[in-house]
Amino acid sequence: MTILQRMVVRLFIPILLVAILFFVLILQLVDFFGNLWGYLANNASFGTIALAAFYYLPKCISFALPIALLFAVSFTLGTLYTNNELISIFGCGVSLYRLVAPVIALGLLFSIGNFFFQEDVVIEAFQKKSQLTDAMLQRRTSLSNTNVTVLSRGNRIIYNAEFYNDSTRTLSNVVVVERDAEGNFLERIDAQSATWKNDKWQFANARVYTWNSPHTFLVEEDRPEYAEPSLTESPETFRRSASNIDEMRMSQARNWINSLKKAGLPYRGDLTDYYNRFAFALTPFIVTFISSAIGGRFRKNILLMSLLTSLVVSVVYYVAQMMAILLAKLGYISPLTGAWGAAIVFLAAGLYLFRVART
Repeated sequence: MTILQRMVVRLFIPILLVAILFFVLILQLVDFFGNLWGYLANNASFGTIALAAFYYLPKCISFALPIALLFAVSFTLGTLYTNNELISIFGCGVSLYRLVAPVIALGLLFSIGNFFFQEDVVIEAFQKKSQLTDAMLQRRTSLSNTNVTVLSRGNRIIYNAEFYNDSTRTLSNVVVVERDAEGNFLERIDAQSATWKNDKWQFANARVYTWNSPHTFLVEEDRPEYAEPSLTESPETFRRSASNIDEMRMSQARNWINSLKKAGLPYRGDLTDYYNRFAFALTPFIVTFISSAIGGRFRKNILLMSLLTSLVVSVVYYVAQMMAILLAKLGYISPLTGAWGAAIVFLAAGLYLFRVART
């Protein structure tokens, strides 16, 4: 690393730290005032509120880092330009690419570190924050479900129920159809209700349809109580989906998506959020790359212009990312495209800005 590059890094690091503290404070205040009425209505203690803010801190750092990087790079290069130092550096034959190479490398390191920070710290802390906030605000989440259909054992068993009661682990007005490996009909059960007992479903007031021995016609039989050993699909499968990919580790998220696929439940949204975990981790590198290309364009009002640029670019990036994710969840584009679309577009924009940048 050259003397000029070390100078840029020394200017950049303090500004970055101050910017992170500033944007973290803003995020904390937004969360606090957003829940303030609920805290007052439920007489939440100051210590509990402070603990929730502490658990929210890693999430705030993760969100604030890209914006802070944008601001720090823009302000650093803008300051050099205002003091005519940037012009002298370029006049000595040092290109913009060489000058900001260490900063871009730091952006890449921040991206890698942000991924593991998200996996090892943010998720667990945000889970605790969510649980604590729900307890303070006395929010209750019902996992009961209506009009639920579940596929089991490789789509060979189909469950359909009008209502699943999670507190009693019962199904109401349930129909179960069992097929063989070729998809041929084997058995149908129509029951008024089903209860989870002894690790299997036990049906009440059931009507069972099966083939007779030669498989020539169906036999109908009424049974007040009926239990089939093969019907062991877990009650958790029938719950209303209340899981949040943002609160799961990567291994847990993969298992959750696989369980949704096996059960025949919608999974595009969760798969998009899973891919977005990787794309979001790359955000510090992308914004560092873009701000390195545009940071030296400001000569006046450096603080204001740097802050405005960081906010505008961040808002546009996040809105583009949200739109792409929404299109992926609605099925217009693939989950992979929805998660990575905005990142690829902005990375290409950064490359173009570098080509036309003053150097």
